[in-house]
Amino acid sequence: MKKIHIIILILIAASIAVLVSFMGSLTTFETIASARQKSGKNVTIIAHIDKSQPIEYDPAKDPNYLSFHISDTLGNTAKVVYHFEKPYDLEKAERITLKGKMEGDVFEITRKDGILLKCPSKYKDDPNNAKQALSQN
Repeated sequence: MKKIHIIILILIAASIAVLVSFMGSLTTFETIASARQKSGKNVTIIAHIDKSQPIEYDPAKDPNYLSFHISDTLGNTAKVVYHFEKPYDLEKAERITLKGKMEGDVFEITRKDGILLKCPSKYKDDPNNAKQALSQN
């Protein structure tokens, strides 16, 4: 075998190894119902916080435990458990993106960056704010 063939085979093997290593950290966007079917696998859910249910967070008791309920666009609901401190303005979030695993009926988030919030006041078009920003420049 020529040296170039050996080098190409090594590069192909290295590329396959890199791709396989990334496969474990891939997540897919799911509904709550489909996340239940993929129990134990990493998924991403886009949902709304169910404001009719209480948000459980007591920093004096356990600052690294937060639980709340979510509902998706299909009307499915689930309890969420987050093992870090409560994100700022969680109650004001319009939509929430969660990365984690469904364990039974509970969605577990074990990474600190597992919650992304969309704040409604930050992204809504307000003509008065736009005029003020233009007049300041």
